[in-house]
Amino acid sequence: MYPFLRKAHGLHTTSLSFYSNLIDRCLSLKSLGVAKLIHAQLIKVGFNCNTFLGNRCIDLYSNLGKFNEALQAFDDIPNKNIVSWNVSLKVFVKSGDIDGARCLFDKMPERDVVSWNSIISCYASNGFADCALGMFSEMQNNGVRPSGFTSSIMVSSVTCARNGKQIHGCIIRNGLNLSNVVVGNSLIDMYGKLGLLDYAFAVFFTMEELDVISWNSLISGLCKSGYEELALNQFYLMKSAGYLPDEFTISTVVCVCSNLRDLEKGKQFIALCVKVGFLSNNIVSSSAIDLFSKCNRLEDSVKLFEEINRRDSVVCNAMISSYAEHGYKEDALKLFVLTLRDNIRPTEYTLSSVLSSASSLLPAEQGSQFHSLTIKLGLESDMVISGSLVEMYASFGLIDCAMKFFAQTNVKDLISWNTMILGLTRNGRVAEALDLFKELLVEGPPPDRITLTGVLLACNYGGFVDEGWSVLSSMEKKYGVIPRLEHYACIVDMMSRAGKLKEVIYVVETMPHNPSASIWESILRACSFHGDLKLTEKVAEKVIECEPESSLPYLLLAQAYEMGGRWESMVRVKKAMKERGAEKMIACSWIGIKDHVFVFKANDILYYGGQDVDLVLRLLNQEMEDEGCGSTI
Repeated sequence: MYPFLRKAHGLHTTSLSFYSNLIDRCLSLKSLGVAKLIHAQLIKVGFNCNTFLGNRCIDLYSNLGKFNEALQAFDDIPNKNIVSWNVSLKVFVKSGDIDGARCLFDKMPERDVVSWNSIISCYASNGFADCALGMFSEMQNNGVRPSGFTSSIMVSSVTCARNGKQIHGCIIRNGLNLSNVVVGNSLIDMYGKLGLLDYAFAVFFTMEELDVISWNSLISGLCKSGYEELALNQFYLMKSAGYLPDEFTISTVVCVCSNLRDLEKGKQFIALCVKVGFLSNNIVSSSAIDLFSKCNRLEDSVKLFEEINRRDSVVCNAMISSYAEHGYKEDALKLFVLTLRDNIRPTEYTLSSVLSSASSLLPAEQGSQFHSLTIKLGLESDMVISGSLVEMYASFGLIDCAMKFFAQTNVKDLISWNTMILGLTRNGRVAEALDLFKELLVEGPPPDRITLTGVLLACNYGGFVDEGWSVLSSMEKKYGVIPRLEHYACIVDMMSRAGKLKEVIYVVETMPHNPSASIWESILRACSFHGDLKLTEKVAEKVIECEPESSLPYLLLAQAYEMGGRWESMVRVKKAMKERGAEKMIACSWIGIKDHVFVFKANDILYYGGQDVDLVLRLLNQEMEDEGCGSTI
């Protein structure tokens, strides 16, 4: 028997305050066993039907994560007041049961601002921003005046500029002026996330009172919108105005240095962290690990990570991502396994990095185990995870699995759409990729440069020259995306494959970017294939200028001379290749079978089974040609 329960044992007329104090003690202990003992005593003396103590029991079970017991306590109260309903509504909100929350909300005999805040928060925290906005409007139509907390919830769930400005207007109309620091900070953060920095500065300058969070929100918004230098200037102004930076401030400016790839400035901020003792904060440490990684100092990232005594998911995620970004994907997977053994719960970002590593290293069977882990952790519906799963299955060539999972995803962000379009394209399903793009235009977010790169690749692989050219010429006007070098590279390759050599040369000469080596290489292959020796010589010179160590221009030029019977020229080119030390490219591919990954390098095929493997490859190639997927040999 717990000592503080002895007084209650056998007493049926104990005051309400005594049991309320017991519940307070239980909340501090966070003990389910004690909670059940107290509840049993209340049932024994009949106090479970008391509205006040019943409400306390609901809150107690809710805080302990026992939602069924909380709702049972709610049902035991015969005379429910608005607090009873509100506390029970929060039970559904905490458990993430949106349908249950809405059902209870609709049954409430009366609703106050707390009730509305709970249901709005339920929708907002589960990603249903439109529903949250609808309830916010309905709340005002029912004559309930929003509180500062309501505004904070709405501001944090905004996904587009129009809704953000509407909510800002509602805040002003409801008399919540910028003397409220919390509301002001929420608005700065909202406008920063939306990239509306003029509005963020306007709110900042009109606030009657500022605090560290105000400065942090502004600096963070500038960093996320790509204004790194301006973010650093605001940090210096913050210090000169007498505000002391906290851990979040320092982690943000270290991230700024990471984006700028400015190691020297980053080191200065890390030195400041050491001086004031912030480096022990894992958020700051993770930012420092990311800085070293992005500045190509992975060894320093590893050294800092090894010096951290208490590791959490934030630090481990930073190190896993660093390994993955530098190509050390096996190390990323090993560290992930170690974090699981240490009972460190992976975040969605950790799993995203791991899924990316798994798709290039592991067989599909083991990749599906990571999918099972995301389900077990309840992260499968997360947009970051769903995009990574789609990418993983597409990388494995399991494009039907990727499509099935994509279709089942409730909330699709642009990354998911882009991943699926690129996945279909790279797996030869170009017509489906273009159909999906049309579907995106109807029901999805506006396309970006990556979306249009995927569409142009699909046009390239499918030989849809007219459609590809139409997309490129209308990108800026129709979608607000200025064509970049990667878009022109797709068009050049597409037209080169179609044999439109004169047109492709015109495109290269008139495009607003300097052609890359890959663009000239696409044209060179086409020239060589179509036997245009004069143009082959001209383009080969361009490739050598851009990439002198590449062997491709020498090999294709030598081949062209050989086909034209110019033997002396062929010998001269091969000699020049040898003298300049041009590296011969070795192509490779790999396949995962059970627990092994087999790598096939060019001219290495005899090692893996000689004529049998060659025969199978040719049969597969013939089958692909029959299905219109193009030749690979």
